[in-house]
Amino acid sequence: MAVEPFKTINKTEQASTEQWFDIGVNLTNSQFSSDYHQQIELAKQAGVARICITGTNERESHLAAQMAGQYQNVYSTAGVHPHDAKDVSDNYLSVLKALYLDNQQVKAIGECGLDFNRNYSPQEQQLQVFSQQLDLAIELNAPVFLHQRDAHTAFIEVIKPRRNELKQVVVHCFTGNRQELEDYLALDCFIGITGWICDERRGKDVLELVNQIPLNRLLIETDAPFLLPRNLTPKPKDKRNLPLYLPHIAEQIAAQFNITLAELSAQTFANASEFFNIDEQVNG
Repeated sequence: MAVEPFKTINKTEQASTEQWFDIGVNLTNSQFSSDYHQQIELAKQAGVARICITGTNERESHLAAQMAGQYQNVYSTAGVHPHDAKDVSDNYLSVLKALYLDNQQVKAIGECGLDFNRNYSPQEQQLQVFSQQLDLAIELNAPVFLHQRDAHTAFIEVIKPRRNELKQVVVHCFTGNRQELEDYLALDCFIGITGWICDERRGKDVLELVNQIPLNRLLIETDAPFLLPRNLTPKPKDKRNLPLYLPHIAEQIAAQFNITLAELSAQTFANASEFFNIDEQVNG
């Protein structure tokens, strides 16, 4: 299907007609150290009614929980990214478990998974820490927020024998091919789509696959401050991606499905609320 030329969304109008759930925002990143409060408010004005802040290691999972605890409709995850697998403490699983059990705003285990692209942590250690976090999620009956890059076969081998015991699973920031997508869907995973699809150089293949995702398994995210949509106009001078750009990403997804923004908003908001086990009704 031909995609209509992109247009800039009227943020005021957007906020009055749709509400969005950004399932993955890296607000603990140093790029947000001086203005994360402002970015949460700007996102809300743009119709992003709920945000989940991604925890990527022990320290940042604590910080994400603290940030989320300051607001209604802001949540967080607790986990160790594969880049940080080499740096886990001896009791890191107890740290993650306590964060999940003791903070009502912490809604999932992760971001965890495998990243063999740069191997910032040895692959063996990545596999161990990933497996341990999945087992923790099973113990807690918690959703899991997953990362995979250049490690698909090993990733599936870790998840598949555990899938029946895992609750909800999302493959965050999907950038893979058709076979990878089919493998994830066969395991009943949710699929997280980002502004990667707004990059005509790298994201074209994923954009063309988007409408192969069942609508009840689609989640949307910015992964801010990373993956600034390349076709955003005007481009921000600081080149940061922001959660308020989620409706911009959603517009291109809706075009691929040939559905309205209202339909996409309703479905993905319901999906995200289901994934994180949150009442769909927004308070505040």
